[in-house]
Amino acid sequence: MCEVNNLLRALKKFDTSIVSDALDKLGMKGAVAGLLQLTVRRRIAGRVVTVKLRPPLADEAPTRHLGTGAVVAASANDIIVVEHGGRMDCAGWGGLLARGAARKNMGGIIVDGAVRDVDECAALGMPVFARGATPMTARGRAIEHSFNEPICIAGLSVFPGDLVLADGTGVVFLPVVEAARILEVANQLFNREEALGREIDSGRPLDAVMNAKYEDMLKREVDS
Repeated sequence: MCEVNNLLRALKKFDTSIVSDALDKLGMKGAVAGLLQLTVRRRIAGRVVTVKLRPPLADEAPTRHLGTGAVVAASANDIIVVEHGGRMDCAGWGGLLARGAARKNMGGIIVDGAVRDVDECAALGMPVFARGATPMTARGRAIEHSFNEPICIAGLSVFPGDLVLADGTGVVFLPVVEAARILEVANQLFNREEALGREIDSGRPLDAVMNAKYEDMLKREVDS
């Protein structure tokens, strides 16, 4: 756990664009498009706790509401990630769940689909990322298939214990076994972009700063 905490501290230094670039440079997938920052404007990074939803079968009656098991099992600063298949016809998260997550000081919620009670989640200070909002309940429309099992977010496999970073630009996932290598490359790219930013601020022409060398920054390491 100490190693994961160190990785998360390092991860919080970066934004999702830099980490996405690092993934590109390493030939890895992890960036997800279309997951929007719906509540508080704050960068979040944490360990993934997964939830998988599905449509209910005929006359199927769940014994508990979706997401509750994951909230109970999660630790402070964990981030719940919900596979909801991109559905916009019903919410994969809501206000009462957010209250439970807030009481445990969780880091945030990411849903591949719609959520509801956005104003309530914002008032709680709970970061929520999703494809959009809807007032329509999940009851009778979606149930929990499992939690803390592998899930699929927009075609990307995500596993419990993976790391996730989310901000106003989007969401990126890092397999925990590859996180140190990804962060090392992200740090190199971050330092290069900081240097380029200083050149722009100093008055150097933009086309001289963002030249062919800039275009080659993300060439795969095996090619360099």
